[in-house]
Amino acid sequence: MGYQLSTNHYQLIIIGAGPAGISAAYEAEKAGLRYLVIEKGLIANTIYNYPVGLTVFSTTNELEFEAGDLQPAREKPTREELLSYYVRFVLDNELKIQWEEEVRSVEKTGDGRFFVKTEKGEYTAQNVLFAMGAMDNPRKLGVKGEDLPKVHDHFRETYPWVKKKALIVGGGNSAGEAALFLAEEGAIATLAIFRDDWENDDPKQGCIKYWVKNPLEEQLKNHCLNLFYLGKVLEIREKEVILEDEDGERCVLENDVVFILIGSDADLTKLKNLGVETEFNKYGEVPVYDEETFETNVNGIYVAGHFTNHRHIKGAIEAPRRFIPKLAAKLNAANVMRKNR
Repeated sequence: MGYQLSTNHYQLIIIGAGPAGISAAYEAEKAGLRYLVIEKGLIANTIYNYPVGLTVFSTTNELEFEAGDLQPAREKPTREELLSYYVRFVLDNELKIQWEEEVRSVEKTGDGRFFVKTEKGEYTAQNVLFAMGAMDNPRKLGVKGEDLPKVHDHFRETYPWVKKKALIVGGGNSAGEAALFLAEEGAIATLAIFRDDWENDDPKQGCIKYWVKNPLEEQLKNHCLNLFYLGKVLEIREKEVILEDEDGERCVLENDVVFILIGSDADLTKLKNLGVETEFNKYGEVPVYDEETFETNVNGIYVAGHFTNHRHIKGAIEAPRRFIPKLAAKLNAANVMRKNR
């Protein structure tokens, strides 16, 4: 297949317009690179999918692109304040982002470039940065009934579930936040969690953060939340869920809605198709990449955000600050060499 260079040729194409992608675009803009960001959802789509009204408990300096830019009404920003900040940052800095455009494939061309095909167009690039999130690839339990309409893999808001029997399955912060929101706002909520996850207080091991755990414990004391020490989920039915507790006893819970919040994994398919090597660590399967340049074993293919070991917003923002200037210097040096031939 032949690929023709055109006005759709870029030095860098960034896939994903979350914190990592926006940061990369900002650094590319400052470096004078010809770049383009392609996002299949909305700007900061992961933030958009946070629960409505959620307070983001990272400090402002961990969330902003320039010091002092993010100025929430209280100490910590809400989902809405953070989302507004990211959108305004993109617009005010005229970052070159095309959203609601899904990348269908990325292929290597014969001359060492990359051909990027989307649902709306075709592009070529010298380098491609994968900076998508993982929320579109939630983990599944693999049990009967998981595909029922009442089962959700994201939690957005509480009010449709007031006085409804809600089951939340999961052991991390997302499950804890959902259980807390539901319990506080009138749902009959049960958090199904492994005992080890509930008793885990180690932030490095993915525990429920104390600012969520402490209010959850208050809800338990006030009998507004039920805690179920989970063995496994056996089956989900229209009006009930069949569980096995930590002792192997079979339990039947009346139920109206289920939230399965057990994490998500980045889709590595496009990277693997390009020949990018992967490895397994505490996050699961991740691309192999250079910790300084964030380049994979495939020259010109870079990763950031959820495709790396930097899973929090702070790390996702900081990574492009480290490697985009190096990439720009490399590209500029190559251009000088070509001109001097």
